[in-house]
Amino acid sequence: MRPEAAGGAAARIADLLDDATARLSAALGLEKREARLEARVLAACAWNVAPAWLIAHATDTAAPAAGTSFAALLTRRLAGEPVAYLTGRREFYGRSFEVNPAVLIPRPETESLVELALERLPPGKAVSVLDLGTGSGCIAITLALERPQACVTAVDRSHAALAVARRNAEMLNATVEFLHSDWFAALGGRRFDLIVANPPYVARNDPHLARGDLRFEPVSALAAGSGGLDDLRTLAATAPAHLKPGGWLLLEHGWDQAEAVRGLLHAAGFATPATWQDLAGQPRISGGFLSENFTLEA
Repeated sequence: MRPEAAGGAAARIADLLDDATARLSAALGLEKREARLEARVLAACAWNVAPAWLIAHATDTAAPAAGTSFAALLTRRLAGEPVAYLTGRREFYGRSFEVNPAVLIPRPETESLVELALERLPPGKAVSVLDLGTGSGCIAITLALERPQACVTAVDRSHAALAVARRNAEMLNATVEFLHSDWFAALGGRRFDLIVANPPYVARNDPHLARGDLRFEPVSALAAGSGGLDDLRTLAATAPAHLKPGGWLLLEHGWDQAEAVRGLLHAAGFATPATWQDLAGQPRISGGFLSENFTLEA
């Protein structure tokens, strides 16, 4: 797509958006409404304006530089690159986060994990929270901002992901301790009131990894062994050593893994493991707590 109309005349913004909407719908199988939304997001990024500006200026002639930038973004999106990576932003829990290919793109279902965590963090109480595999930092930063009295720690094994998370915390003025760690490795004997994690839970041979946005996201943050349970198994087994008595562990997982994860939690000594649905009604988060008299086996 070039920013000119037929005959070489410069195109109107509305015409560019109409053309982009049609091409996105055809190439990616999007409904027209979704394709239109993506076109506007990409155009707003190219023009460096709010999407509402595009509506108010729909009949304006597209500036050549912005039109060329829009065309380049559209070409990459037509090739399948996620919109979030193209714009460098994704909204999560009402806030805008920086994202890039070093981190997973925050998704709406993970907001349910945040809601469940907040229910277990009394406002105004100085509790300790650990976010495992923080990625963009969206979970840890959201919890820190929603519960300012909480002491939030976030770890990731990827230096590149931690760099993104730290920038997001600085941008959103959130106080979070970030540590480079393979799960609990760098935490020593520290214990927390609440541990949350959205770990890899896709089977390494799952065909979905070769489709859509997942093709561009870090596979190390998505796949976990032949059945997708490797990291969930590790976290359930090792979390008790890092929880205070009465502390909670909340784990996001695949829609078909709830029963297996509850079994892992029960085997690790968690009381009354339960599963909660995400915003789409899928069984997405499972968790449990340590009883006050829980003791680790020697």
